[in-house]
Amino acid sequence: MTSTLRRRILGRAAALAAGFAADRVFGDPARHHPVAWFGTAAHRLEQRMWADSKPRGTAYAAALVGAPALAAALIARRAPKIALAAATWAALGGTTLARTGERMTDRLEARDLAASRELVPWLCSRDPAKLDLDGVARATVESLAENTSDAVSGTLLWGAVFGAPGVVAHRCGNTLDAMVGYRTPKWANFGWASAKFDDLINWVPARLTGAATVIAGPDRAGAWRAWRDDAPGHPSPNAGVPEASAAGALGVRLGGATAYEGGVEHRAVLGNGSSPTVADVRRAVTLTRRVQDITAAICVGGLLVAAIAAR
Repeated sequence: MTSTLRRRILGRAAALAAGFAADRVFGDPARHHPVAWFGTAAHRLEQRMWADSKPRGTAYAAALVGAPALAAALIARRAPKIALAAATWAALGGTTLARTGERMTDRLEARDLAASRELVPWLCSRDPAKLDLDGVARATVESLAENTSDAVSGTLLWGAVFGAPGVVAHRCGNTLDAMVGYRTPKWANFGWASAKFDDLINWVPARLTGAATVIAGPDRAGAWRAWRDDAPGHPSPNAGVPEASAAGALGVRLGGATAYEGGVEHRAVLGNGSSPTVADVRRAVTLTRRVQDITAAICVGGLLVAAIAAR
């Protein structure tokens, strides 16, 4: 029994590492991306199910998380390593995130405001028309930090814990939150369950990202200090941790007035430095790559330790 468990854990570690490596080499699948398919299906179901109702929204979220996770569990029963490696590659967005950050840096360095605004929706839901070059730089640094947690740490952590079903459930929940989890009149009730589920599944990944950011540096003390002092002021129970720790690590100031299409949200200030510059955006890209590597090492390493303990 112990030997079987050990082989299972080692197989999960190998599959998780393979999926992470595939993302580093190939990035997101170029065509027929499963997350895009899911988004299309979720949008169509939302058009049929929407009502200004928490119960209706809860049923919507349960169906769209439960059905794909169950399908992944059935596939994983026959081929657990292949299922986990494939799901991890498809769900991870770390390489695409870093490449998008690099593209944004190039446009900011060229001081091309129109081209920079055009790329903003690839990173976040801010209103590009209300952002100047400095505003785009700040939005990019914040989005790189938050999405490192959502698109990398959550996938790796829940893949390590639950295998392919964990990866699929996390990615579905995170995608639904991005689609309907807003505090606007239309979505406040229908999107409530999606937003709460996303808060739940990203609580631990956000703190794992914060720890990895402290380790990555360059200013480890600053990263820890900003996490401890500033993250609690963020309106999200999770996003404040990676954003504050990144602000401290880079020595910049994030937060403050944040423009969305629905209006301006005033957030707590994160970090003690100055507002991010173009050079800081490139440093943030380097930071997200380091944090991704550290997070992968922690998750795979944790499985290896568990395999040794299972002897």
